[in-house]
Amino acid sequence: MSARNPTAPPVLALWSAPRSRSTAFLRMMRERGDHTVLHEPFSHVVNFGRTEVDGRPVHGETELIAAIRALGHREPVFFKDTTDYHYPGLLGHAEFLREARHTFIIREPAEVIASHFALNRDLGLAEIGIERLHEIYQAVHAATGERPVVVTAEDLIARPRQTVRAYCSAVGIPFRAEAMTWQPAVLPEWRSTLRWHGATSRTSGFTELASTYPDTVHNNPVLAGYLEHHLPYYTDLLRYRLLVPA
Repeated sequence: MSARNPTAPPVLALWSAPRSRSTAFLRMMRERGDHTVLHEPFSHVVNFGRTEVDGRPVHGETELIAAIRALGHREPVFFKDTTDYHYPGLLGHAEFLREARHTFIIREPAEVIASHFALNRDLGLAEIGIERLHEIYQAVHAATGERPVVVTAEDLIARPRQTVRAYCSAVGIPFRAEAMTWQPAVLPEWRSTLRWHGATSRTSGFTELASTYPDTVHNNPVLAGYLEHHLPYYTDLLRYRLLVPA
């Protein structure tokens, strides 16, 4: 771990609805080598009842937030998490909402919904996560008085260097070109949820993976209803998208 960059936030977070390229973004942050990287600590606490921070087990949102803040006071921390679950402890912790730098990645909802349904045939409306993502965005905006950084998965795939460079500039960390590619691998922290990260484990950079889905918002009325519900939240977040130079 290199010395702390004085302009970098102690904790840098990336929030995402599931299936929005956030795992690839985490892979790039891990490749940088200048942050301790935590993979989905909030969703793991909800889903499994525990997670690990700095080699220690933690249980519940209150304990998790305290552990992340303590670690961030010693070294730079990056975590990414998904909003298929609700996090009332996060939403009610104004100090953590202000202290950490919370950022967001969004993806066109029709793709998010089809990809998520392909992995979870019991997918419910709230699990799509875009409404919950918008809720966290609004909570951060209310706590800080600033508009959080929002990047799009489409920009990340079409213009990866420009997008990551713009993101780094916006959050106060240096751009590291060498982190834009990596060796395909299954990270240890992915093993318990590998079916969700299999595609990313086979990549070596930000690349489009061609996928077709038997069920989409165009042929499945339930998924069409999910799109109708979540589209306004996505559209509002898109208004604050980080401008990426061509």
